[in-house]
Amino acid sequence: MLRSTLSTDTSTTTMLIRMMVGVVFLSEGIQKFLFPAARGGGRFAKIRLPNPEFLGSFVGTFEAISGILILLGLFTRLAAIPTLIIMLVAIATTKYAILQDQGFWEMMHGTRTDWSMLLGSIFLIIRGGGAWSLDSKFSGNA
Repeated sequence: MLRSTLSTDTSTTTMLIRMMVGVVFLSEGIQKFLFPAARGGGRFAKIRLPNPEFLGSFVGTFEAISGILILLGLFTRLAAIPTLIIMLVAIATTKYAILQDQGFWEMMHGTRTDWSMLLGSIFLIIRGGGAWSLDSKFSGNA
């Protein structure tokens, strides 16, 4: 089971997707702790999510840890699952109101990063960490 979780493609370019997704999630996770009123609990309270202070720290922790694991290419497939869930929730909770209030094109503009992170996460779940990852090294693909 561990070997199949760590298995990955042999593409070196997969690292580019890992870097994109990993850097964004690590940065966003850290920012939820550095700027809680704007990015963490305060933001979650503004969009009326339950228990916003806890949720801000919870999501920030998952974003930071997942970001680090993705950057290292360690347990990439598993680390990309929380990022996928985070992006689905983010789109549903923050962008639907934009769609209703400002229309389709404003919503599409506002979700460009969300879509990139969502699709990047799906890519990593499907392909794994790539040739230059710890997954590759530990699974024997290196």
